Amino acid sequence: MSIQDLEKIFQDKIDNEIKIEPKDWMPEAYRKTNIRQISQHAHSEIVGMLPEGNWISRAPSLKRKAILIAKVQDEAGHGLYLYSSAETLGSSRDEMIADLHSGKAKYSSIFNYPTLTWADMGAVGWLVDGAAILNQVMLCRTSYGPYARAMVRICKEESFHQRQGFESLLVLSRGTAEQKAMCQDAINRWWWPSLMMFGPKDSESTNSDQSMKWKIKRKTNDELRQQFIDMIAEQVKVLGMTLPDEKLKWNEERKHYDFGEINWDEFWNVVKGNGPCNKQRLAARNKAHDEGTWVREAAIAYAEKKANRKRQEAA
Repeated sequence: MSIQDLEKIFQDKIDNEIKIEPKDWMPEAYRKTNIRQISQHAHSEIVGMLPEGNWISRAPSLKRKAILIAKVQDEAGHGLYLYSSAETLGSSRDEMIADLHSGKAKYSSIFNYPTLTWADMGAVGWLVDGAAILNQVMLCRTSYGPYARAMVRICKEESFHQRQGFESLLVLSRGTAEQKAMCQDAINRWWWPSLMMFGPKDSESTNSDQSMKWKIKRKTNDELRQQFIDMIAEQVKVLGMTLPDEKLKWNEERKHYDFGEINWDEFWNVVKGNGPCNKQRLAARNKAHDEGTWVREAAIAYAEKKANRKRQEAA
């Protein structure tokens, strides 16, 4: 078959909602786009453990400590599912992790902001995981089979993360004046970075059109961002708090909330590695990787020893 014939069969599968599987023929650009997106998603889950792990030892109660430990554990699992999914496309885990540690690969810009108070754990759960869920529910229907299937379990777990974040803020919002102020402060600091999580506006997103055609994505960055704003603008009323946007207002004609301009200079600055915690996050990941070398070597030695024993028994 010619390349044109293979491309037509490939696109017909996608148009008919048939998943693309690892052994199927696919354009090289489709393979590379999925590797980039899935590995960046995996990196985000792993790096995302850092700002939350920072608060495990300082949680205000045993209940909150247990919840946070469970959440961080979930995120480690999500990273493993996603690395496994990307490996089916021919990229090794070692390569992907090396790209992360060198700074070549990107992860979500949101994790380059510091978590300054306990209320940040609630804001991260409600806003950051809430934004992630809107992206990830769409990915349960992405065209690449292993990625779509991994996302089903991830989305179920992420929905709990968002609920615990909101519940944590709800408790603070009904507490003392100091607790209410801490709650509002966290919302103020995390609101705009959360909107940046959906990526650049559509006019500046170089990959969106092709990703939409291949059904890697089902909605554009701006569509998802608007959906998120409409959802959070209503939920914040339950908390009795406000969002830090003077231009936020319901538009009866559009049936959506209008909102202010995002600071795109800040977004691109963080993406390029100049955010408040970029260097800290990469340093922490590299340190953990280096200190875990003996564990990986021991696991490999044990696996080889076990395999040798099996071969000897078989002989």
